Amino acid sequence: MLSITPDTAAFEVAGGVDTHQDTHTAAVIDLLGRVLGTEQFPATAAGYRALLTWMNGFGRLHRVGVEGTGAYGAGLTRRLHAEQVEVIEVDRPNRKTRRFQGKSDPIDAIAAARSALAGERTGTPKHHHGRIEALRNLRVARRSAVKQRADTQRQIKTLIVTAPDALRAQLRALSITQLIIICANRRPDYSDTANPATATTIALRSLARRHQQLTTEITDLDKLLKPLVTAINPALSATHGVGTDVAGQLLVTAGENHNRLTSEAAFAMLCGAAPLPASSGKTTRHRLNRGGDRQANAALYTVVLSRLRWDPRTRDYMQRRTKDGLSKKEIIRCLKRYVAREIYQLITSEHPKPAT
Repeated sequence: MLSITPDTAAFEVAGGVDTHQDTHTAAVIDLLGRVLGTEQFPATAAGYRALLTWMNGFGRLHRVGVEGTGAYGAGLTRRLHAEQVEVIEVDRPNRKTRRFQGKSDPIDAIAAARSALAGERTGTPKHHHGRIEALRNLRVARRSAVKQRADTQRQIKTLIVTAPDALRAQLRALSITQLIIICANRRPDYSDTANPATATTIALRSLARRHQQLTTEITDLDKLLKPLVTAINPALSATHGVGTDVAGQLLVTAGENHNRLTSEAAFAMLCGAAPLPASSGKTTRHRLNRGGDRQANAALYTVVLSRLRWDPRTRDYMQRRTKDGLSKKEIIRCLKRYVAREIYQLITSEHPKPAT
């Protein structure tokens, strides 16, 4: 820790924190960017209090840059918000900076403080409390169950491909619903597990019952998610092409403090639906944005596909733009941008009206 001890009542300071699972390393700089001190604290409630007290000991705390506000820094971020301290979410230092400066927790904490002070590559972190945080937690469990069920289904299909001929002939033509029921209800002879056919039957029975259990889990979570999403934003849930899963994802992407999104263009960029300029010299063009929240981008894509099938206005737009020479992919990108604008208005409006 450096020996500089400024008059705490004289000027403002900025802080930066490099977060980890068990410890947080903090740094304090003055408004000219000079390092006043670095220190490590435990990632506990007592540690958060000690960190804040330590920072305030250098002067009036201007703002704090925190790495990983949605992960290891979530607890500290909640504490700072409770103390009315401005928190800035900062990116980790780029590779070029690390090549010149090296890598350590104090160096990263100092870089976070300077990024927050300069206002470069920073953003306002989402609040991890309230109904949307509850929604996010339930969606984590559901998404995991859906992924595991899909993996289980693929494993069942793979076992059938390599199963003995007689067993494969019985199962290969069945629909997935019939397949799960039949495999789950089989009664294999556990005394004959050395037989490949018996072992395959046992494995299929186990996987099919796991599939059923996961389906029940998903159904139970859906019963909790639908009323919660509707209560948070009924207009969004009632919008054409937006179901519970899509609405839940877009609400989580925007966050409880959706006022951090300064414009609908910022929301589109957050969802990866804003084209990026890629012009040079006499060439003027835009390229696909592969950044942003890809799950939110997938949610917008789902809305577009639904409207292309059921919404006459969207189909008319597709036909008109096709005559203009645009490909289907380009038209879908345009439609995602329009949907992002509409969703932003619904999320940020105090009294949103469902789109017609």
